[in-house]
Amino acid sequence: MTDTAAIFECDRYVMLPSVLKEPELGRFHRYACQTAQKGGMRWGDAQVPGTPCAGGDFIMDGLLTSLLSEIERASGLGLFPTYSYFRVYKPGDMLARHTDWPSCEISVTLCLGFEGRQSWPIWIEGPRGTSSFNLEPGDALLYRGTECEHWREVFEGQRQAQVFLHYVDQTGPHAHLKSDSASVDQWFRPLAKT
Repeated sequence: MTDTAAIFECDRYVMLPSVLKEPELGRFHRYACQTAQKGGMRWGDAQVPGTPCAGGDFIMDGLLTSLLSEIERASGLGLFPTYSYFRVYKPGDMLARHTDWPSCEISVTLCLGFEGRQSWPIWIEGPRGTSSFNLEPGDALLYRGTECEHWREVFEGQRQAQVFLHYVDQTGPHAHLKSDSASVDQWFRPLAKT
C-alpha cells in the first residue's frame, strides 16, 4: 500500500491535492458553471433544494472513468465506477450531516472552482475524530461515503462548482452496484436530529 492508501485504510478518508490540473480543471469548471447558467441541470434535489445539480452527465462521467486508476492507487482498492454527480452551489447553501448510499461506498468530492474569499470547507468524521478540509480548485477528498459522516456548514461565497465521483470496492459487499444510476433523491441518508 502507498502512504495515501495506508492513511485511507486507517482514517477512512484522505485529501488528494491537485487531482485535476489545468487546462482540464478550467474546462470542467467552465462546463459546470455554463451548464448551470443555461438551465441544463435540475433545480435542486433532496439534499440541497434550489441548487443546480446533475447526475450521470456524459462529461462528468468521463472524469469518473479517467480518474479511476488514480483513485484506485490512492485508496489501495480495485474499484468499479458507479456514477458521477455535480452541483453549482450558491450563497446560503448547506449540506446536512449524512452518510451515503451503498453505491457511494468509495466517494470523491472534487472542487472544480469557486468564487469567494476562500473555498468552502467540508467536514468529515472518521474513527479517529472530525476534520475539515478547504479544498482548492483541483483538490479532492477521498472517503468511505457509507461509513464517514460528512457535511458542510452555510456557504458564504458566491459560487462553488463541485463534482462527486462514486465507486464501489470490486471485492466488497456492494460490488453488484457497479454502473449504478441511483436516483439522487435516494443518494443520502440524513441523520435523525437528537
